[in-house]
Amino acid sequence: MLDNLGNLERTHSCGQLRTENVGQTVTVMGWVARRRDFGPLTFIDLRDRDGVTQVVFNEETAAAAHAKAKEVRGEYVIAVTGEVVLREEGRRNPKLATGEVEVSAREILVLNDARTTPFQLEVTSSDALASEDLRLKYRYLDLRRPQLQANLRLRHRVVAEIRGYMNEQDFTEIETPILIKSTPEGARDYIVPSRIQPGKFYALPQSPQLFKQLCMIAGLDKYYQIARCFRDEDLRADRQPEFTQLDVELSFASQEIVYRLVEGLFPRVFKLLSVELETPFPRMTYAEAMRRYGSDKPDLRFEMELQDLTREFEGTAFAPFAAVIEGKGEIKGVVARGGANLSRKALDELQEFVKRYGANALAWIKLGDETSSSLLKVLGPEATERVAAAAGAAKGDAVLIIAGKAKVVAQSLGALRLEVARREKLIPANVYRPLWVTEFPMFEFNEDDGRYYAMHHPFTSPLDEDLPLLKRAVEGDETELLGQLRAKAYDTVVNGVEAAGGSIRIHQREVQGLVFKALGLTQEKARERFGFFLDALEFGTPPHGGIAAGIERLLMAMTGIDNIRDLMAFPKTASAADLMIDAPGEVDAKQLEELKLKFMKD
Repeated sequence: MLDNLGNLERTHSCGQLRTENVGQTVTVMGWVARRRDFGPLTFIDLRDRDGVTQVVFNEETAAAAHAKAKEVRGEYVIAVTGEVVLREEGRRNPKLATGEVEVSAREILVLNDARTTPFQLEVTSSDALASEDLRLKYRYLDLRRPQLQANLRLRHRVVAEIRGYMNEQDFTEIETPILIKSTPEGARDYIVPSRIQPGKFYALPQSPQLFKQLCMIAGLDKYYQIARCFRDEDLRADRQPEFTQLDVELSFASQEIVYRLVEGLFPRVFKLLSVELETPFPRMTYAEAMRRYGSDKPDLRFEMELQDLTREFEGTAFAPFAAVIEGKGEIKGVVARGGANLSRKALDELQEFVKRYGANALAWIKLGDETSSSLLKVLGPEATERVAAAAGAAKGDAVLIIAGKAKVVAQSLGALRLEVARREKLIPANVYRPLWVTEFPMFEFNEDDGRYYAMHHPFTSPLDEDLPLLKRAVEGDETELLGQLRAKAYDTVVNGVEAAGGSIRIHQREVQGLVFKALGLTQEKARERFGFFLDALEFGTPPHGGIAAGIERLLMAMTGIDNIRDLMAFPKTASAADLMIDAPGEVDAKQLEELKLKFMKD
């Protein structure tokens, strides 16, 4: 028979009790994390969100409570009343905040029982965790683990700190719509059919972009929102179909104003972890970041910059490299300090790793007691050592080399740089290196369909000095110039994580029209998709700009956690499924009939 709670109230959480509570009568409540039976003594580790308290049941002093305690099992919900006492010398637990004391129980209420859990909750390392799919199916149990609870409580504190800071800066929190119009440009929209207007659809917002710009046109001046966003895109460890971001927009803004805003906010947030961020953050253009690190979100906690070795191979008889040079490609490498000890197996694994990023092969040079290299036969010893010296390698190092198109070389070496640093433990712990990456390209060319797309979004302003190029590209039909345009776009990167991104927006109707034309939108298409916004731009739009910081991405940068799912309460799998509630699911025929929808067979 289970007990009723009645009017009994907790006096303390399971993480609060300390030596100063010795002698007090307390009531604690929670879940049974562990029970240990020693005959006349039974010990229970009682857990709640704040921590764990050890409770001891003594047959001599509280026989009824002791007998009852012997019947409870893991994850039973209980309430215990008793006296706080010091643990005996040698039995204290320095790993617990409550480890110097325990509760000597007088009474116990068994408030609910529990089935045997499908996986063990009390584990000592991530290696011992059950499979992620199983944990996501029973997410409400997985969330009882202290680490996930700590992550969600940190998330709460971060959002509260953000709100406090934005309010201090005189921003107004404004909610924007969730049901909006689909504007297929960029990631795919999630669409929602309308019952009232059959055949028409809403979309869930990928971001509140146009609405926050409309807030500036409305004269609201400083807007922010903790916004829920949705993107129907392929998922990775740092992506989810729905996510949360701090969304910010302000009028009469320059890049410098946005930089100062973020450089005030981020140190405040990182202080929650007792981390001091130095300001101002260093700055690096997109072109420099790609040249030096092969990434637009470089991790600056370690070196390993990309070294251009193209000149070292000019005139080479090695056909693959000669073909790359002739095709205006690049040959670059990174130096792995201490990498001369890389085994052949490790090098083969790295070879397969770079192929994921489009590289054909990975060449290597190891400077051990003797120089060894995959290029030794084609270059000879002298030329091989000259290449290693040009890369800046010393004895004990390895040079890892990739040749190909500039984009492939950058992607492959940028990823390889991180992979080697992780494997060789070159990344220092508890170090934070923020920076601004600036002057992103306005457009990027997609070779699959032979057209340009906006690198960020089509409302990003070009650099003032590049505006004439935009006019020439569109009005003079010099399309190739689009690849040279730079945007007033910027990202905040922390330890290789893109924690925030934004831009100064286009505020003049003429310039917005040029960008739409550059993207291949006819006047009719532009008006169909964005007519309301084009009209709004004609009613005195102030210069404006902003930024959005992904809450989960920011937490990844703060904590070093590399799986976004560990920072969300109820995430989805890599296939965008919710295994707990079995979503997405089918709807009944009547709902489809009301929506005037039919499914086509494959």
